[in-house]
Amino acid sequence: MAALAILPSSMAATNSSSSQPPLMASPSPVLHWSPTSTCRRIKPKYPLRISSSTLADSSALLNAAHHTVDTYIKSGMIVGLGSGQASTMAIQYLGRKLRAGAFKDIVGIPMSVVSASEAAKAGIPQGDYQDNSQIDFAFDDADVIEEGTLTAIIGRRSLQGDESLIQEKSILNAAENLVFLISKNQYKGGLEGAIPVLVHSFNWLAPAEEIDDLFLGDAEVWRRPTIGHADPLGGQFPLVTREGHNILDVIFTSPIESLDEVAKSLDKIDGVVDHGVISKFPCAAVIASESGLCIVDNLSKNSVKGV
Repeated sequence: MAALAILPSSMAATNSSSSQPPLMASPSPVLHWSPTSTCRRIKPKYPLRISSSTLADSSALLNAAHHTVDTYIKSGMIVGLGSGQASTMAIQYLGRKLRAGAFKDIVGIPMSVVSASEAAKAGIPQGDYQDNSQIDFAFDDADVIEEGTLTAIIGRRSLQGDESLIQEKSILNAAENLVFLISKNQYKGGLEGAIPVLVHSFNWLAPAEEIDDLFLGDAEVWRRPTIGHADPLGGQFPLVTREGHNILDVIFTSPIESLDEVAKSLDKIDGVVDHGVISKFPCAAVIASESGLCIVDNLSKNSVKGV
């Protein structure tokens, strides 16, 4: 059962030089999550008196990025560096904290070409990810997160250059602690939309047909194109990942009852290499809105230390 942490406004200014708390440790109360629970919004770190919703969303995500770096990262850590708008803000802020001397001996493990580029510009030392790499903490954007379970979908956005969904997911799974940065409209139940599924490009049609039969009436299966208009076959230029896979976008038009069950079904299909569903324990989500931040985790009340 997920737990909802009410974040006091004083936490927004937590200094990273303090000792590292457990993943969800804070002086705020932790409540058991239920579908009817609401998060009491707190005053944001930066006043949001902006008429543009886009600018307001960016400012809210900036609060989330700063809170994540200040709360969860400490000197000597190996940190998985995610992709997306909020993750980019967190990388930039982490770089500024490093240059100011607030952190020492940080090594970043980028999840994409974009995050590697941002880390280089921010002056964050980088390491290469290996299957046995130790990663103390990772942060990343998620496309959506299932309310109550914190099961997330990643990989809906277009891949750029040499990016790899497999590498991104591997780093997230390898991290000892994980935080997703999202806006409030990305945390909900009854999810719809696409789940990216990696399949072997030389025999992509067989798993595509099996997936189509499995979710008949609930989802459509389209092979993702590199350029041009999408169609079920991927157009004239189907996307091929750096590992040589095609991406099938399984587009759910009906609410998904359980992402975990969908992931288990996909794992059983011959020819499916991986997919964009990730269920990780422990995991937390920093949810940003104009009225403040809300922290949701999948730790039980008894497993939260320091509260």
